[in-house]
Amino acid sequence: MSVQQHETGAPAPTAESGTPISGLKKIVAASMVGTVVEWYEFFLYATAASLVFGTFFFPAAGTQLDGIIAAFLTYAVGFVARPLGGIVFGQIGDRLGRKHTLQATIILVGVATFLMGCLPGFNTIGYWAPALLVALRFIQGFAVGGEWGGAVLLVAEHSPSRSRGFWASWPQSAVPVGNLLATLVLFTMSWVLPSEQFLSWGWRVAFWLSAVIVVIGYYIRTHVTDAPIFLEAKAEQEQAKAASFGVGAVIRRYPKQLLQAMGLRFAENILYYIIVSFSIVYLSTVVGYQTSELLFALMIAHVVHFLVIPQVGRLSDRVGRKPVYLTGAVLGAIWAPFAFPLFDTASPVLIVLAITVGLCFHAFMYASQPAVMSEMFPTRMRYSGVSLGYQVTSIVAGSLAPIIAVALLQSSGSWIPVAVYVAVACAVTAVTVLTLRETKGVTLQSVDAADAERYPA
Repeated sequence: MSVQQHETGAPAPTAESGTPISGLKKIVAASMVGTVVEWYEFFLYATAASLVFGTFFFPAAGTQLDGIIAAFLTYAVGFVARPLGGIVFGQIGDRLGRKHTLQATIILVGVATFLMGCLPGFNTIGYWAPALLVALRFIQGFAVGGEWGGAVLLVAEHSPSRSRGFWASWPQSAVPVGNLLATLVLFTMSWVLPSEQFLSWGWRVAFWLSAVIVVIGYYIRTHVTDAPIFLEAKAEQEQAKAASFGVGAVIRRYPKQLLQAMGLRFAENILYYIIVSFSIVYLSTVVGYQTSELLFALMIAHVVHFLVIPQVGRLSDRVGRKPVYLTGAVLGAIWAPFAFPLFDTASPVLIVLAITVGLCFHAFMYASQPAVMSEMFPTRMRYSGVSLGYQVTSIVAGSLAPIIAVALLQSSGSWIPVAVYVAVACAVTAVTVLTLRETKGVTLQSVDAADAERYPA
C-alpha cells in the first residue's frame, strides 16, 4: 500500500513518475521558492544597474547614459558567467543529482548578493569599487547558471507527460515573483527615503535582505528528492560505468537540439530585458518618469506575468508546444511599435498597459520552455543540455540587449532601431520553432529509450 493514500484507503493519485500529485505540488513549491530567491537577487542587480550603479560606481563615465551603459556592462558579466555555471553545475547535476546542486547554487548567489550591498562606492575606494562589483557579479552569475536547469528539471522529471507544460511552467512563474520582490523592496526604499539617501545607502537594504530569503530557500530545498527517472538513469550509468554524461556528450550527440534550444531562447531573452531593463532607462531619461512610478508600474506587470505563465503552460499541453511558442515570437515582434508610443504619452495607465502586455507576450515563449527543452534531451545528460542551451544564449541575447538598446537610443535618438532589433530576434526564434518536432505528451522514458537505441552503452 502506498505511503500516501486517500482517507478511503485508495492509493493517492500519482504522476507517471510515481510521484503522488500532492508530492508533486511540494516539489513545485520547493523549486519555486529557491528560484524566487535566486532571481530576486539577480534582477535586483538589473534594477539597481538601471537606477543606482551608473552614478555610484561609475561617476566618471561622462553623460548619464554613459554611466548606465557602464553599469550594464558589469551586468553583462553575470551573463558571461552563467554558461560556465551551467557547464559545471550541469555536470554535477547529471552525475550527483538535482537536489544537492540546487542547494549549492542558492548559497553561492546569496553570499555574492549580500556582499554587493556592503561595497563602498567609487568616491571611497576608486576603481576598486567597480572591480569588486564585477567579481561579485561573476560569482552571482556563475551560481544562477546552474540554477535554472536544476529547478525546472526537478519539476519536469516528476511531472505527468500529459501536463508537463503546466507543471514545469511554475518555476518560470517564480521569476516574476523574484523580480516583483526586488522591485517592491527598491520601490519602498525609494518612496520612504529622499533621493540622496536612497542613492547613498537605501539601495543596500534590498541586497542585505537576501540573507533572510536565502536561509528560507535553502531549508525548503533540503526537503525535496530527485525524480525516480533520474535515480534509475543514474543507477544504470553507474552499473555500466558509462562516461556519457555532461556537456561533451551533449555537443557530440545532440548538436541540433542544442542549436534549437538556443534559437528558442534568443528572442525570449532579448524581449524580456528590453521590457524590464531598457524600458526603465527609456522612461527615466527620455520621458522623465520618476523612479518610484517606474517601479510601481513594473510591480503591477510582474503580478500579471506571474498569473499568466501557468495558464500558457497549460495551453501548451492542450494545443502543443509549437503553436504557443510561435505565437509568442510573432507577438513579441509587434510589441515595441505598440509600446513605445504609449511610453511617450507619459500616461501612467498606458505605461503600465504597455509593460504588462509585453510580459504577457513574453509568457507565450517563456512558459513552455522547460517542457520543450526537457523533451529534447535524455535524462543522463538533460541537466547539461538544457543548461547549456539556455545559458550560452544569454551571453548574446539578454546580456547585450539593454546595452545594444541604450546605444541605439543614444546614437539615433529614437526607439525605432530598438523595435527593429527586437523584431529581428523574434524572426530568429520563429524560424527555430518551425524546425521543431511537436513533443506535446511525449514521455521522458521514451526519450531515454530512443537515446539508448541510438547510443547503446
